[in-house]
Amino acid sequence: MSARRVAFVVQRCGEEVVGGAESLCLQVASRLRAVCEVEILTTCALDYQTWRNEYPQGYCYVRGVVVRRFPVDRPRDTRSFDRLSRDIEFDISGTPPERQEDWMRAQGPMSSQLFAYLRDYERLYDAIVFFGYLYATTYFGLPQVARKAVLVPFAHDEWPIRLSMWERIFAAPRALVFSTEEERDFVRRRFANLTLRGDIVSVGIEAPSDRNPERFRKRFGIEEPFLLYLGRIEKAKGVDVLFEDFIRYREARRGPKKLVLVGREHTAVPKHPDIVVVGQVDEQAKWDALAGCDALLMPSQFESLSLVLLEAWACGKPVVVNARSSVLVGQCRRAQGGVWYDSYEEFEVALDLLDRDLRQTLGRQGQDHVLNAYNWEQVLRAYRALFDALSGGPSTNGAINLYDGRTDEDARPGSKTNLRYG
Repeated sequence: MSARRVAFVVQRCGEEVVGGAESLCLQVASRLRAVCEVEILTTCALDYQTWRNEYPQGYCYVRGVVVRRFPVDRPRDTRSFDRLSRDIEFDISGTPPERQEDWMRAQGPMSSQLFAYLRDYERLYDAIVFFGYLYATTYFGLPQVARKAVLVPFAHDEWPIRLSMWERIFAAPRALVFSTEEERDFVRRRFANLTLRGDIVSVGIEAPSDRNPERFRKRFGIEEPFLLYLGRIEKAKGVDVLFEDFIRYREARRGPKKLVLVGREHTAVPKHPDIVVVGQVDEQAKWDALAGCDALLMPSQFESLSLVLLEAWACGKPVVVNARSSVLVGQCRRAQGGVWYDSYEEFEVALDLLDRDLRQTLGRQGQDHVLNAYNWEQVLRAYRALFDALSGGPSTNGAINLYDGRTDEDARPGSKTNLRYG
């Protein structure tokens, strides 16, 4: 097979960037280098809330991948954007298309140089893959190169996806790629008037062999057993409710004793002796933290795929997730690796259930699931099939089957009998 030349478009990219879509884009692109010529097209922004230009313009290499960065036209006006978001969320159905696009421009990041590059150099690429539906890089970039476009939407049930402007965007690409069954089913319900037959292609997970919990404990002065939260510390991820639940749990003198937060702070963290914020850490410290925790907590309602759940399972650790996220619950059911809760009372019961034996059982089942279902060989094979299909002929109803006639059930990772706790 001749090598394909592929571009990935994502709103920001760098080793310092912590975000699901951005992290996954870099992982996939770096792995695909083995079989394709790969570039990432992105902006100079580091902070997704301001879009300030912090990286130098031009190209560089990140994990061996050529990354071309283009300047953002202007930083986000946070007050104006928040006000516009409140107004539109209050009256989604009554918001005219032009005002919806005003919101998308305010959302950003807007990069006229990136959009011009896509127009001028589309011919250089066999496929152009857009990671994440929500940002201006996809909304204004994808329609310009629709005949070569693939959309990896990372969609979930949040208010912006109910805006009518997305009908055109989801109908435009040659193919869609979903991360989980739940995301695929949600998108099909949301866009029931479109024929969207995209397949599920997830990610490979490889935990490093060098994982040392004592190294993490010593570095941050943590002696007690701890629960771990890993990711952006912001209200959108449900951490405000997590703080309330954990403090109430500790006031009842229940264990584990500590809640350790690894990630960048975007919201205030309560001052409490059993809540420890270590900030953003390197990959080694992240894996050490996962190896040392009793369980990983994921309180978010809005996910399309949780990489940190997979990473926790790769380390043989159980997870505790928000029952209001069908994606997280679906991941737990398939892995038999976690418990979920929908109230403080269920949160309490879920943690009380996790004695040593159950933690080991759930962690082992999750680990087996990740080893069997999340390997890079399967991921690369699926993307290669997609790029070959894109180059081989026109699309059919806006989608391409990556599995040559296999059904969605055939393409699913293997699952066992569901367990429910909590």
